[in-house]
This record gives sequence, structure tokens and C-alpha cells, in this order.
Amino acid sequence: MAPDGMSPADTTAGAADGALRRCAAVFLPGALPRDGLIAFWDPDGGEVPGAHRRITVVRPHGQGLRSRSVPARTLPVAEAAPLLVHARRDPAAHPAAACWGAAMLHALHLVARGRMLPGLTAGDHDAWRAGPLDADDIAHLRAVAAAMPPEAHAVPLPGTSPLQLPEPEALVRQLFDAVADSLPRTPAAAHAAGAPFAAPTAQHLPLARAWAAEAAAGMDAGVRVSLRLDLSAYELFDTTDDAGEQPRRAATALVQVHSLADPTLVTDAGRLWAGDGEEHFGPRARVDAMLALRRAGRVWPPLNRLLEQDVPDVLPLSEDELYELLGPGAARLDAAGIAVHWPRDLVRSLTAAAVVRPAPGSATDGTSFFDSAALLAFDWQLALSGDPLTEGEMDILAESHRPVVRLRDQWVVVDPDLVRKARKRELGLLEPVDALAVALTGTAEVDGETVEAVPTGALAALRDRLTAGAAPVRAPAGLTATLRDYQLRGLAWLDMMTTLGLGGCLADDMGLGKTVTVIALHLRRARRAPTLVVCPASLLGNWQREITRFAPGVPVRRYHGTDRSLQDAGAGFVLTTYGTMRTSAEQLAAHDWGMVVADEAQHVKNPYSATAKALRTIPAPARVALTGTPVENNLSELWALLDWTTPGLLGPLKAFRARHARIVENGEDDAAAERLARLVRPFLLRRRKSDPGIVPELPPKTETDHPVPLTREQASLYEAVVRETMAAVEAAEGMARRGLVMKLLTSLKQICNHPAQFLKEHGKGYGTRFAAGAGTTRLAGRSGKLALLDELLETILAEDGSVLVFTQYVAMARLLSDHLSSRAVPSQLLHGGTPVAERERMVDRFQSGEVPVFLLSLKAAGTGLNLTRAGHVVHFDRWWNPAVEEQATDRAYRIGQTQPVQVHRLVAEGTVEDRIAEMLASKRALADAVLGSGEAALTELTDRELADLVSLRRPS
Repeated sequence: MAPDGMSPADTTAGAADGALRRCAAVFLPGALPRDGLIAFWDPDGGEVPGAHRRITVVRPHGQGLRSRSVPARTLPVAEAAPLLVHARRDPAAHPAAACWGAAMLHALHLVARGRMLPGLTAGDHDAWRAGPLDADDIAHLRAVAAAMPPEAHAVPLPGTSPLQLPEPEALVRQLFDAVADSLPRTPAAAHAAGAPFAAPTAQHLPLARAWAAEAAAGMDAGVRVSLRLDLSAYELFDTTDDAGEQPRRAATALVQVHSLADPTLVTDAGRLWAGDGEEHFGPRARVDAMLALRRAGRVWPPLNRLLEQDVPDVLPLSEDELYELLGPGAARLDAAGIAVHWPRDLVRSLTAAAVVRPAPGSATDGTSFFDSAALLAFDWQLALSGDPLTEGEMDILAESHRPVVRLRDQWVVVDPDLVRKARKRELGLLEPVDALAVALTGTAEVDGETVEAVPTGALAALRDRLTAGAAPVRAPAGLTATLRDYQLRGLAWLDMMTTLGLGGCLADDMGLGKTVTVIALHLRRARRAPTLVVCPASLLGNWQREITRFAPGVPVRRYHGTDRSLQDAGAGFVLTTYGTMRTSAEQLAAHDWGMVVADEAQHVKNPYSATAKALRTIPAPARVALTGTPVENNLSELWALLDWTTPGLLGPLKAFRARHARIVENGEDDAAAERLARLVRPFLLRRRKSDPGIVPELPPKTETDHPVPLTREQASLYEAVVRETMAAVEAAEGMARRGLVMKLLTSLKQICNHPAQFLKEHGKGYGTRFAAGAGTTRLAGRSGKLALLDELLETILAEDGSVLVFTQYVAMARLLSDHLSSRAVPSQLLHGGTPVAERERMVDRFQSGEVPVFLLSLKAAGTGLNLTRAGHVVHFDRWWNPAVEEQATDRAYRIGQTQPVQVHRLVAEGTVEDRIAEMLASKRALADAVLGSGEAALTELTDRELADLVSLRRPS
């Protein structure tokens, strides 16, 4: 059976090739080089696959030779080439086949290097021959010939008596010619180049004999030539005469002659022409050397002047010719087999870099560095082998008009571009922030070209400090939380950046504890001035709770609402919203802040928005941006964040788009992406839940209560319902009272969810607008929970996550579904009325990632579903029975789940929801009753207990 991917015919052909490689091989020269054949025969008389003729071979017999006729298979050299090359590495191949394989491979290399010349056979027919061969080629030829077993050259020379065997060296040389004469002769070559030297058929060219003799003169020449440059008198002469016309030729090229037969033999052309060494180089050495120089003159014309001299030994060089030999001239000569030898002490390691030098006495501290009003010098600095040149040495280069100069006791190749840099060293002055960008990327833009840039002094020390990373720190005193290792690393980084006065963006995934990390940073900095936190309104309660929980005793106040004030702010936290900050930017900017924190900083990703502009007006010695999605659409959003934390770092937005963003976004240049990464990396700490250093530290399930404020509408409705219903409760008894209490709790929970649910502002269609009497109403902006849900979904979906959203009310689920549809957020709704078949299709769509947001009725979907695609579970409202909520959470947190699960419970702060959550967390006696029987236990509360439970407590 044939191996996979091979037909039986392929298998048979492969087996036949293997059998041929096990046979002896011999080269049979032809009348034309391209007519040569490779013959395969079996010295033991065995069968030869495909044998179609007989050949005469000679074997030693006593003191003489004996011939015999054997069956053989012959192939043209081009057809035999793959088989022989493979034989080199085949341990089962016959040694004769392996040797011819080595010869064949070198012949192919010669053709690939262009080592082939046109010529004529003895009968004046066109033929390519391999050559000229250099010393390495000849050494390889001789090594292959010496290794040949008798079977590799066992066919006697025709017409010899007694029988004579060919010399292996001559036979290998003929194979080289056969390969060179075969490969160029393709149908395409014949069509493009004409018949001579292209067509397979022989072309009789008697009139081309003289031309062919000259072209092939160096084919079997015994010598090659090289040039040795002498610069000893170069610095002693001016480059022009007194009239300023004719260039003086102070540098010289000495012609050297090398023996191909013995590569160790070398002499100057002058000595060879004087008759010294002719016995070693042969009588044709001078003729062959002149022919070699003539061929060299075709690739580099200045050498033709040597042909006009009686003795072609020394060639004076002009400045321009010396420049050319430093570049393309030497390359062309090398391709023609003529080496150029420069003085041993010549070096080409002169380089230039743009160097940034801070003002004398600058500190390595970022704050001092950027507070300095001094600009930084930006200059060209030349270096030799990495060692900077002195000002005096650069002056020497600036005054030089020569391609090679003597510097530090050695010859140095000088690029004209480097001379221009030495003459005009000053590139200008840089602002400190621009200098830091240059230091971090290691490059600068000079005249539209990206060049290497090197920082020095305090700037280099600052760069090293940033790139080395922060030193480990301990959690500060006063923090009542145990920070995980990655949170301590984040704290250390933020502490370093804010201490340096640079600011930074902590871009951890949702759920990694950015809030507690910033609280720890505030405690560690221990400034007298307060920390201002700007966040969405839905997060005000969460910040206040977290600060109270993790930093008890630290003052915290909200700068929000109509009665907001900054008096007696103290050294704690001041919390405000983006909306309030925008309208009160002038008052906030006039206050003294120790640090400003922008939470969910993607809210200012548009630098032209009024919110972003207002935020930039608030001064602070330290700025920290917090976001899980530093880049959502394009790199301009990253610019907006970092230009706030460290103004000016990335330059103007227009220049940033042109220099970095467009190139990186289009994937045009990997080097540009790496330069941007080097610039941004020190200022942005990005960690994902999947990072190796974080995954082991994350619990499999993280549960978070998110306190959200009521809107003004919600608060008004809440207080009105409490006031009216409590009056009725106090006047009722028995079952009527219990019914009123249950109605009160339900109404309050609906108000906490959304006013539209309580007011039943929805019709049968549940469109994006809802009937409300004679008019219409909207959903957005009326519920703190809905605002926070939008925030959570924005972050989750930006991280390509999936989420389950549970509510105990189908009406609320429908409202959420319509709201998400109006925002073009893909979602689906499952409730008790969903048919079984449709439930299964919904599960499949969610699990496949087709729909990332799954809205579910708690009763209908609290059990029996496997939804492990979700990494997040949101409880929009509380069931007040943790067991029921846990069953719902277990739709995602179950066997088969491979990612950490984050559970988000939305709690309207200051309401009955808030109070019940506190009781559930504290495990008081009342909480135990609720755990057992849910809301029914609350109907047994006294009027005072019930009033205390449901009354609205406004945050301080």
C-alpha cells in the first residue's frame, strides 16, 4: 500500500531511485558538455533498474586491467542531479554515487553563483563552461576526486591502447562543464535569448573563436588577482594640485597575483613581471594575470588604466575612486572573484546617534525633572566602536573632506553623511516631556528620518528607573485588607509613578481590585491634601463603602447634589461624578488636591469632549486613570488617557496619529508598534484575569455588592410610597396588615429597579418608548441600577465577556431587553412563558458566543440550565434568600466552567435593599429568619422595626 499522499506510481518511482542510488555511478563525457551522461551499473553483476544499454568498464586484474561489458542505466546530467544529490545523505548509497552527488551539488552551486562563461568546443560549437574557479572551488574539486572509489571512474578513455582510465580531477571538471552547459538551455531561454548558448541543439560559430578564446581565457588559468590598498601616504598630500584642478592620487591599489594550484603562493605583480616566482606560477602567469585584469576592468573601469602600463602593478586612486571602492566598486569586484584588501587597522565602526543632555544638576526624580524650566540639549554625537568622540575629534571629522581619515592611531572609514552630522551637531532643544519620550523609545525624528537616540545623565537615570520597574512595597498601615501579590505589584507601580510626578493608567480587568489598590495608594502617600475621585454616579456608593471598609477612619465625602461643598475636605477622599465635575470644574480646580483619580476613565476617551476638557483643568501632583478597557476603538483613546495622566508624553494628537497610531492600526510596521510599546509601557499597567501571575490568585468565584444611588425620581417615589403605605399599615391588623407590608416591599423593590416598572409604563409591545398616559417616557437616566448595568456591560463586552442578568420580575426583564435593544446590545430574554424548544435554542446561542447578554427570570431560569460561557452574573434585584441567588449563580459556576466567575449584586443604597443586604452579611437573628422564610418573615416586624427597615437614608 502506498504511503499517505503518494500514488502507487510515486511509490514505484521512489523505490527505483533508491535502487539506482545503491548502484555505482560514473560520468560519461559527451562531444558537447551538455551531452554528458551519468551511468548507473552494478559492480557485483546484479540487476540495474531500467537498464537499457551496456557499457564497458575496467577493473584491476593482477598487474593490469581487464574490461568487461555490463548492463547500465544512463541519464542526462539534469535528470540525474536530484538522484545524485540525494545519494550524498543516503547511508545505503554506493560510495561512487555519493561522490558524484557531492560533485553535482558543487556544480549546481557554481551555476547559482553565476560562475559560468560562454565558449566554443574544439569543433566551434557553442558551449557553456563552469568558471572561473577560485581557490575554494579547486580545493573542493580535488577533495571530491581524491575520495572517488575505482567504480566512479571505471569507464576507459576511448581509443586508448593499452586501456587507460580518466583522471578523477579531469572527470569532475568535465561534469562541472556539463551542468553549466545544460541548465541555461531551457525552452524559455531559447525563446528569450536566441539560439546560440540557449538552444539545446548545437550551434556552429566559427567566426566567434577569437571572442570565445578571450572570454574563456581565465577558465583554466592558474592565477587570480587581488588589490591591496596602501594608505600610508594618504594623509601627506592635498587632494588637489595648486591650481585646484587635477586630483592628486595619494592612495594606491597594489596588484597581487595568487596561484590557484597552491593558494598559499601570492606575490606582487611588480615582482612577477620582474621574473621573480615564474617557476612557481608558470610561464602563462603574466598573460593570465593581464586577462584577469581585463575582465576586472569591465566591472570597475578604473582598473583599465593598469592595462596601459608596462607593468600593471600600482594603480593610483582619486578620492572619488576610493569612495567607490568603499561601496559598490568593491562589491562588483568581489562578484567577479577579485578581492580588495584594506589595511588591517581600517575600521568601519564610526556611528552617529542623537543624544539628549539634561541641564547640569538635573535630578533623577521625575517631579524635579519635569518641574525644571530648563530645556534639554539635543545634539549629534559620533562614536568610534561605541566610544564617543571628543569635541576635538569631531572637529577633525567636520573639517575632513576625505573618505578615510586617521583617528586614534587607526584608519577610519568616514561616511559623508557622518561628516555632515559632525559639522552641524546641534539639533535644537527639547521640552522635558519630549526628551523622556525620546529616551524611552530610543529613537527620534530628525528631518523626517527616524534615528537612534541616546539619553544621558539624569534623563538616562530616569529612563532606567522606569524600565526597571518598581521595587516591592508592603501594604500601608491603616489598610484593613490583605492585598494579593499582583495588587501589591500594582500598588508599588502606582507609588513609583506618582512619586516621580508622572501619573499612570491602571488598566486591570474588572474584578481585579483597582479600587482597593488606589485606597492603599492614598494611605501610602499620606498627603495632607485630599484625593479627588471622579467616577460615574453609579459608582459613588461603591467607592464610599470600599473606603469605609478598607480604610476606616479616613474621611470621605461626596461632592454631589445641590448642597455640595469643599469646605473642611480634610486629607481623606472627595468623591464626585463626571457630570458634577464638568459643571463645577472651576471650583474643583481652585482646590488643593494631593491626587486626582479618574475611575472608568474611558468616559474621557474623547479628548475634545467637555468632560475631558474639564478634567484637564484640575491640577494635581499625581494623576491616576482606572479602566478595564484602555483601548476600545482606536489608539487615540489611549492617547487621551495618557495625555491626561502625563500631559505631553505622546505629543499632539495629530502628530501621534501620524507617527504611531495609523501605522500601528494598519499593521504596516512592526518596528513602529514596538517603538510605541516602549513609550507607553512604563505609563500603563495592563493585567488580565488570564495572566499567569494572576490566575492562581483569583478565587473561582468573586462576589461583589454594588451600592448604587437612587435618582431624584426614584427617591421621590420611594419616600411617597413609604409615607402613604406606612400610614395604612399602622391602621391595619392581621392578614390585611401582612398584605400591606408585602405590597410595600414589592413596590419599594420595583422603585429601586426602575420607576417605569413601578409605574407600569409599558404596553404590550414593550418598545423602546413606553405609553404613560397621553405621553411617552424614556428609560435611560431614571435608575441608578440601570446606569450601573450599562457600565458593567460596557466593560464586560469590551473584554469579549458574556454575562447572565437575573431579575425576579418578568416585567423588569422586558424593560431591560427593550433598553438593550435601543442601545444595539445583543441580548435575549428567557422567562416562564418561553417554550422548551426555544429555551434550548437560546442556551445554544449563548454557549456558542452568538449572544453575549442573557436576561433571565429568576424563577424560570434559576435551576436546570448549564451556561458556563458566562464569566459574569448580575443580580439586578435581590431575592433576599441567598440560597435562591446561589442556585441562579450556579448556572454559570458549575462543572465545566473554566474561567473565574464574578457575581455582581446591585443594591440601591439607603433603601430597604441596602438594609437587608447588611443584615444578610452580618448574620443577625433577623437575617437568620429571612434565610429561612424570605420576605414573609418581614411581615411580622413591628411598625417601628418596619419603618426603620424601609425608610430612605440619604448618603452623607
